[in-house]
Amino acid sequence: MKPLALFLLSLPLALTGCSNEDVADVSLGLFTFKDIKVNHFVDPKVPGVTCHVASIEANLSLSDPSNSSVSCRQTGPITPEMLAVIDKSKQGEVVFKRSKSIFFKTMKIRRIYDAQSQTLLYVSYSTKETTGSMHHSLSTVPLWGTQAYVKQPPAVPTAE
Repeated sequence: MKPLALFLLSLPLALTGCSNEDVADVSLGLFTFKDIKVNHFVDPKVPGVTCHVASIEANLSLSDPSNSSVSCRQTGPITPEMLAVIDKSKQGEVVFKRSKSIFFKTMKIRRIYDAQSQTLLYVSYSTKETTGSMHHSLSTVPLWGTQAYVKQPPAVPTAE
């Protein structure tokens, strides 16, 4: 077999290697060569939040599908000190990313802080448009009941 052909055949297997964050690997069928991979990660700046990410990996393809899902929950304390160091802009910051193709497609998860509702939002998305659609998913972690929650003063009734 020619070296280039061997390299191209082995490349998809290298892209789908296991990592320490793997939680589950669900086969979609014997003849699909696609699996649902479930990974977990702890938010690097808010370690009281753990997220689980599900995405499809196509084992014999140069590019994985863009679909992904994210679910985040409070799994430990969330403190004001943690919130003090996060990016509070409307863009938020990337807290997780994974290559989904050798053609520069990446799945990213961004943390955004909603100050009005005192909630952390985690948005999963792909950096490449697929069949006319930008696939994305959203999960929220309310700060209610944590040390980081700031009690709002009661609303003052207005006379009409």
